[in-house]
Amino acid sequence: MVGTGELYLGQSHKPECVLLKRANRHGLIAGATGTGKTVTLQIMAEGFSEAGVPVFVADVKGDLSGISQAGTMKPFLLERAEAIGLADYGPDTFPVVFWDLYGKKGHPIRTTVSEMGAPLLSRLFDLNDTQSGVLDIAFQIADDEGLLLLDLKDLRALLTFVGENAKEIGTDYGNVSKASVGAIQRRLLSLQQQGGAKFFGEPALDLNDFLRTAPNGRGAINLLAADKLILSPQLYSTFLLWLLSELFEALPEVGDPEKPKLVFFFDEAHLLFKDAPKALLQKVEQVVRLIRSKGVGVYFVTQSPSDVPESVLGQLGNRVQHALRAFTPKDRKAVRAAAETFRPNPKLDTKQVITQLGVGEALVSTLDAKGRPSVVQQTLIRPPCSRLGPAKPAERRATIADSPVAGLYDEAVDRKSAYETLTARAEKAAEAEERRQREAEAAKARKRKSSRSSGTGRRRSGGRRSRRQSVGEAFVKSAVRQVGRQLGRSLVRGLLGSLLR
Repeated sequence: MVGTGELYLGQSHKPECVLLKRANRHGLIAGATGTGKTVTLQIMAEGFSEAGVPVFVADVKGDLSGISQAGTMKPFLLERAEAIGLADYGPDTFPVVFWDLYGKKGHPIRTTVSEMGAPLLSRLFDLNDTQSGVLDIAFQIADDEGLLLLDLKDLRALLTFVGENAKEIGTDYGNVSKASVGAIQRRLLSLQQQGGAKFFGEPALDLNDFLRTAPNGRGAINLLAADKLILSPQLYSTFLLWLLSELFEALPEVGDPEKPKLVFFFDEAHLLFKDAPKALLQKVEQVVRLIRSKGVGVYFVTQSPSDVPESVLGQLGNRVQHALRAFTPKDRKAVRAAAETFRPNPKLDTKQVITQLGVGEALVSTLDAKGRPSVVQQTLIRPPCSRLGPAKPAERRATIADSPVAGLYDEAVDRKSAYETLTARAEKAAEAEERRQREAEAAKARKRKSSRSSGTGRRRSGGRRSRRQSVGEAFVKSAVRQVGRQLGRSLVRGLLGSLLR
């Protein structure tokens, strides 16, 4: 029924499939709440895994963890399989690796502050242009000085240094507002209170651990526990955007392979684009356009196609549209826009059908062998072979314990970095300043004693302050000048500001 090199989605008057050779041309899964988007995501993850393609997907509601367990053949699933002629339908399990930024429901995922870069941190902190500029300066100083920014305490120490030495730094890097430094520090504290500090540190994620295949040849399904993470939308969307940019920067060019190297599902995709500045949207569009040549397929999952900017939507070749409801004028506009994104089918009133689709039905259009979108078809989506619904806590723990990355990321490592370096510098400068003051007092005492013994001393009503800079001031200015001299050996950063490895 389905040939090799195809991922079976379901049945219209014919099998509806995604060609693996065109799967890196990205895609969209859309539809109102409760219309079957999660099941479509699940069967696509199963299909890619079975074809030997690793998958990354964020489990926003916790339902997808059942992919790790064999499904129960319930009557309605068997009926669906019979209706579409799926003769070999049965329960199956798939290799799953559980991940969790908070380290509770999966292996921890970490990156360093340096690797994330200033542009994505600016989005995470929701900074304005002036504040973003100050953060850019702080990162430039860290890069030029070779200061390791591993975790949030490193960033805090760097910002403190920048704020305290704003005048000297401004000579080489531009104006630094202490108010902006304070605003960034407050956002940093807020992130820490939300638990976001656990995301920054070492050991940092090795992207190769997302590209694994199981001994039976199936691609690993990397499942991010996002039920708690989604409560911090900025952290959720910035993390996924960072991961996408890391893949873009790290993977080599492969053109259009016979099947993707990785398929990336971006659930709740509207959070990526909501309130994003124009400059960031342009970079996201560029990453999405170019990452397909790295063999990565990106599939956005959201309620309506209108949640995705047109510049990105135009790059999504494989589309599954579940039902939309038209209760308000805004809803009707969204239905009309969704219908117009498909290649028309003369036998189908797309705009009307979208509002009448049942649960598990969808309008499907995929790219053919020549890269052209197929005529849209009303399709009955196939049932999943893995469990519908979440895995039990004991089942999740067993999967984590048997994971190929068990023990690699569980314990955080805190090595010497910017915090320790800047703290040591400050202590050294303070000790030098204290020693200078003691020596100055001793010199004054000797001078007074000498004056009294000779009787030639003359009292002054107001001593003139020395024009000589303190040792501490000299240290700071010397350090900043040294930073300026090292501009030529700055570290290299990628399209979204993440550090190139």
